[in-house]
Amino acid sequence: MIKVGIVIASTRPGRVGEDVGRWVLEVAQRHGGAAYELVDLKDYELPHLDEPVPALMGGYSRPHTLRWAEKVASLDGFVFVTPEYNHGVPGSLKNAIDFLYAEWGDKAAGFVGYGMEGAGRAIAHLRNTMAAIGIADVRHHAALLMHHDFVDFREVKPQPHQEEAVRAMLEDVVSWSTALRPLRAG
Repeated sequence: MIKVGIVIASTRPGRVGEDVGRWVLEVAQRHGGAAYELVDLKDYELPHLDEPVPALMGGYSRPHTLRWAEKVASLDGFVFVTPEYNHGVPGSLKNAIDFLYAEWGDKAAGFVGYGMEGAGRAIAHLRNTMAAIGIADVRHHAALLMHHDFVDFREVKPQPHQEEAVRAMLEDVVSWSTALRPLRAG
């Protein structure tokens, strides 16, 4: 069975990303088609990139990198749950991506953004990054708006159409992850 990690990108205190990630996981479990799990970057405590050798070369030496590499390698696809900070992704997410290279390749990714404007620019930023590391990003995504999909900017309460957007994105992620499986095996 395909394994999809729902990656919570923000590590900021007081974040709403953990609640958004749990909501995505609930939608995913109802959707089926894969084994889904939350992957919270906060749990990996990755410092600012500290590997002495570029990720492209492999040869990771730090225990936190090895643990992170093992998790990413174990997954077939990803859903990145990201806020938008200053028209881009949180530094914690970019840093986590940059720690690794080969572990990302020939997998699929979808996106759930949240913010005042739905995190569209952060998602666009991620699409460029995915191309550089060999991940096929899928067409559909969800964009949660703080004014419409949250109560008092804190409690996640997405509009009904958001669940449909997540379902469409998940369908794409599972299909692409499955289609890319032979490349990962080779």
